Amino acid sequence: MTVDPQAWLERFQAALTARDVDAAVALFGPECFWRDLVAFTWNIATAEGPEAVRARLVEVLDRVDPTGFRVEEGTVPTRRGGVDEAWVEFETSVGRGRGHLRLQDGKAWTLLTTLYELTGHEEPSGTRRPVGAEHGANKDRQTWLERRDAEAGELGYTRQPYVLVIGGGQGGIALGARLRQLDVPTIVVDRHARPGDQWRSRYKSLCLHDPVWYDHLPYLPFPENWPVFAPKDKIGDWLEMYVKVMELNYWSSTTVESASFDEAAGRWDVEVTRDGERLTLHPTELVFATGMSGKARMPEFPGMDRFRGEQQHSSQHPGPEQYRDKKVVVVGSNNSAHDICAALWEHGADVTMVQRSSTLVVRSEAVLQSMAGTYSEAAVAAGMTTARADLVGASVPMALLGRFQKPVYDRIRERDAAFYARLEAAGFELDFGEDDTGMSLKYLRRGSGYYIDVGASELVADGSVALARGQVRELTEDAVVLADGTALPADLVVYATGYEPANGWVADLVDQGTADRLGRVWGLGSGTTGDPGPWEGELRNVWKPTAVPQLWFHGGNLAMSRHFSLYLALQLKARYEGIPTPVAERAPVHHPR
Repeated sequence: MTVDPQAWLERFQAALTARDVDAAVALFGPECFWRDLVAFTWNIATAEGPEAVRARLVEVLDRVDPTGFRVEEGTVPTRRGGVDEAWVEFETSVGRGRGHLRLQDGKAWTLLTTLYELTGHEEPSGTRRPVGAEHGANKDRQTWLERRDAEAGELGYTRQPYVLVIGGGQGGIALGARLRQLDVPTIVVDRHARPGDQWRSRYKSLCLHDPVWYDHLPYLPFPENWPVFAPKDKIGDWLEMYVKVMELNYWSSTTVESASFDEAAGRWDVEVTRDGERLTLHPTELVFATGMSGKARMPEFPGMDRFRGEQQHSSQHPGPEQYRDKKVVVVGSNNSAHDICAALWEHGADVTMVQRSSTLVVRSEAVLQSMAGTYSEAAVAAGMTTARADLVGASVPMALLGRFQKPVYDRIRERDAAFYARLEAAGFELDFGEDDTGMSLKYLRRGSGYYIDVGASELVADGSVALARGQVRELTEDAVVLADGTALPADLVVYATGYEPANGWVADLVDQGTADRLGRVWGLGSGTTGDPGPWEGELRNVWKPTAVPQLWFHGGNLAMSRHFSLYLALQLKARYEGIPTPVAERAPVHHPR
């Protein structure tokens, strides 16, 4: 049965207006997913199944008072593979929303609802852009520079920020830009001397493995002559420029010493050292934008203390130049391990990669092909904006992502069978993620365990980079010894062994009890506050309220930082303006698959 999406939306709106929950739920199929990004729940949450949809409507309908559900102006519904799809727009009691609808047999299969602006607090862009110049005569006139200097001298000293963002990489910068446009007093702090140093300080060969169309920051896309894969130092320079152009209150050379929550005052007390000066900031909301990983994870192998050579974590690796003719063992087989091995080989080192567990490998060309419909030159030419592409991705509930991704990786495995055969012949242990669902889900579940091949895999396949498999048993004075007794002579050992959990930053700066209360950050989990469980509804504790009031986490790759910074910024703006933000906590219903 085919139902026009506009007709479905009119019935849905009629049921919502009448507060007829039964009629609204009847419009959803037996398998259905309603993913909401802030618009209905002040949360990021997916309701799975009709009963979960019912529970959500009962909980939020009167408060949200949704109106005007319709096909988005200027768009036309489509039908593909028996599924009717449409872009959606609507209003709520506090803002404006957009989303996406998929119908199967006339019933809702997936519904995405997102909030994109608060009524009365719209961003000053387009027709609302500031005038800039002040025409006429005014003896008290302040120039733009004078206003900026005055703000810089006040904020954090005589006037406190409402939001303090800890971490000034791409995540903190993207969120800072959103909050700046929403006029929320915000300071972004970072320990590095300059914005972008987080990238500049990494190993020399680092570059983005994601393409340019996927990696824009909010408001200011990369220019059309930007390379498809940007080198790290170019990204660093872009971030530094972005901070200046977007007028962020960015405190570099600033170390956060400690943070504690003042229950009586309803604020955080955060001790920082800025350029050697000790200060106490009192933000209402505290955001950790320290990345979705914590400190570098250095393994503890017997004999590390007696090894006579050099040892370093991959995050400390300075580059390959000084290791020509040296024997180097790289422990790990993820992105950074491959990049470092390739760069060392190019500079004449004798390199061995130690693979301790299976790794997902996908050729860069295959990744580009899989993204061609959303993030590509062709997609741009066809009218696919970055914002729309982001919503395409968001419209697929996490619980369905594997079903969407597995066919993609089945085709990749078939198309690149010869490539994978060469790797396996060299002894490399491959996987394609849990249930063969590919890289995206592996990233969401683990944040690691994969490599986008930009050349290093061929070095492994042809033996240019030697491969050893197994666990490390110990280090001797001059070698890494594996569990089977294999000794790998080494002058340098690089540990590409990943990072500790992100809530470790909370343990360090606040206390362990708060970190435990917060729970795991990142990884697919159950419910709406990050509690562990089998149901893979949303990412734990990212971009949404956590179990610790007024404490937030923000991050992810460039694309995720760009897209989800909007929803975090809107939550913070609403709180700043005193708009009630009751968080929908009702857990989704789990349907085992």
